[in-house]
Formats: sequence, structure tokens, C-alpha cells
Amino acid sequence: MSIQFTKAKRSAVKARIALCGPSGSGKTYTALGLACALSDKVAVIDTERGSASMYVGLNSWEFDTLNPQSFSPASLIEALGVAAGAGYGCVVVDSLSHYWMGVDGMLEQVDQRTEKNNSFGTGWKAMRPVERRMIDALVSYPGHVVVTLRTKTEYVIEKDDRGKAKPVKIGLKPEQRDGLEYEFSVVGDMDHTNTLTVSKTRLPMLTGAMISKPGAELAATIKDWLADGEDTPGPLIYRADALDPDATYQVMLDLHARVSAAGLLNAPVTDGEDKPTVLGALIVARGSALKPQQAAS
Repeated sequence: MSIQFTKAKRSAVKARIALCGPSGSGKTYTALGLACALSDKVAVIDTERGSASMYVGLNSWEFDTLNPQSFSPASLIEALGVAAGAGYGCVVVDSLSHYWMGVDGMLEQVDQRTEKNNSFGTGWKAMRPVERRMIDALVSYPGHVVVTLRTKTEYVIEKDDRGKAKPVKIGLKPEQRDGLEYEFSVVGDMDHTNTLTVSKTRLPMLTGAMISKPGAELAATIKDWLADGEDTPGPLIYRADALDPDATYQVMLDLHARVSAAGLLNAPVTDGEDKPTVLGALIVARGSALKPQQAAS
């Protein structure tokens, strides 16, 4: 196949927002404010022992929650698939750090596999593909996504308005793998004054912005800018094609190629029985079921 460039077109996309900060910086509150402004149907994957539910009813916020006790990357993929099947327009993961360093998280599973095989590289080799699928599921979710990331905390001495020295808590590096910020359209660092400093963004108007107590206005800016583009087929459209009762094996082959080109093979969806899966696996399973029919005909 020859290589051919085509004219670039801007596509409408969903928000991918990451909020980083130490304890007490307002990550959960801010995430809920953004999510409820982005969509009227919000799901919260609450790893913080139900802390998000403390805000139900505040500012008229309403949302559904899931309180997992295990934080394996595979379990987050399943949760996102259930959320996609239920039609949630925005999912909050508070916090994504648990899937890195929590119970059954990436680091724990790497350690377990390393000890079992007595080889340092074995654990990472086994878990990197799983982590990649988890990240793919986050960025290809058929709705908006807001995640929070814990940062390691340190105290520095600063002077207040009267020149008096006082300790101030600051956040350092997020507790997550290096480079994760490249997967999000907006990444912000929050401090103890609930001020968001945009450290990375694809939205020109937000570059370097410092926003005190961000909320609905910021959500509207992000949503409007990302929606200004050509509508393209998303995971739910491709899911409907995969479950079309009149589909054939050849249709599944063509569909798999189109979904692969769109980078959506790991998009979280549900299958025909409303069980969580990813789009690529759904198409492969459907094709496998249709292949004998084609051979018989």
C-alpha cells in the first residue's frame, strides 16, 4: 500500500482533564464541578472511600458512584465499559493514582510477578500492555473524562502578607507513571488555595492560565473549543455496527480495520449481553461467531 497524505480536518472530541495536587488542594471538588458542567449524567469511580459522595446536592450536583476495593488496571477498563454501556456523559476517576500504587495496582502486580519469576524485568513486561490498554480505555471513552492524581507532598517556608514566615504545603510529582500527562487535553496543578495552574494543554487560550476555584466557566471553555470540529464515528457507533444482526464476517473484517485506524480498539464498551469489554474484542468475537456461517453459505 502506498503512503498518501490527506488534508487535515479538525474533529470534535471529548474532554480529557487531569487534576494534580496534594491532599486538601480541592481536586475532588473541582473534578465534580467540571464533570457536572460537562454532562448531566456523571459517574464517579471513587477510590477515596466515598469522599465524593460528601458533595452530593452541593451546587445541585447529582452523580452515581462506584466504590472499588481493588485497583487493578483491568478492573478500571471493565468499570469504564459499564459506564459507557450505561450512557454516562462524563466519568470521574478519583483518583487514578490508586491504579498505580494502590491495592492490586500496577506497582503491586509488577512486584508479584517479579517475585514469582525471580526476574526484575518480567513484572514490567507482563503489566505494561495491561496498563497501555487501561490508558487507551480512558482516552477513548465515549464521553468526557476527568481524573485526579495525587502528588507527593512537601512543605516550604513562605512569607504571608505581613512578612511572617509560615509553612505551606505544595505538591510535587504526581503518583503515576512518567509521561501520563501527554494523554490528556488539559493538565492542571492545584495548590492549597484551590488555584489551578494549567501546566499542559492543547487549548491555546488556556496555556499557562492560573484559575482560582475553577468550575463551570472553565468546563464550558473546554467543551466548546473541543466540540468545534467535524463529527466523526465514535465507539458507540462502531459498537452498533458490530452488533448489527445483518452483519457478515467480511463486514467485521472491514470494521476492525476502520476501528484500528481510528485508534479505538481498546475503547470501553459493552457486548450484546451488556457485559464490559473493549471494542476490538467485541468485533473479533462477533467475527468469530459469523465466520462459520460464511463458510457454510
